[in-house]
Amino acid sequence: MHITTQLLFTAPLLAYACWRDLSARMIPDTASLALAGISLAARLSLGVEAALLSLLTASLLLGILLFCAVRGWLGGGDVKLASAVAVGMSPGATWDFTFFTALAGGLLGVVYLLGPLFAPRLVAAPGAGLLPRLAAVEARRLRRRGPLPYGFAIAAGALAVLVANLR
Repeated sequence: MHITTQLLFTAPLLAYACWRDLSARMIPDTASLALAGISLAARLSLGVEAALLSLLTASLLLGILLFCAVRGWLGGGDVKLASAVAVGMSPGATWDFTFFTALAGGLLGVVYLLGPLFAPRLVAAPGAGLLPRLAAVEARRLRRRGPLPYGFAIAAGALAVLVANLR
């Protein structure tokens, strides 16, 4: 599978995971499973050895991220999503993915730390559309220092690596 094809299948699933993470702070298992399947197919197209190496690397990442989840630093959906994305990458690309994800997560964290200073006390009017309601809920989460939608950082890291590898 060419990287462009992988990107075309992966990007909508990452967008869906981001949307669900933002709206409900939950990443559906279906998104992670579909990403894992697409990722495995992409690596299998390069050969069984490439797929096995990616599975080994993704398993290692899964173990590290599970430790972080047990400590309360990450959610379970984030662990599954990141591991599913890593299945489709070489070990070197997985390293780049974790770097860009951590960078995007750091920026997201800064936004959420500074958010209460700038987040207005939005209240969605009765019958308001989806976006005004979501903005009001997110402003409230910012003020209460709620959990980060880390799916955004994972998606940013994955897309950065996939786009960088386009040739």
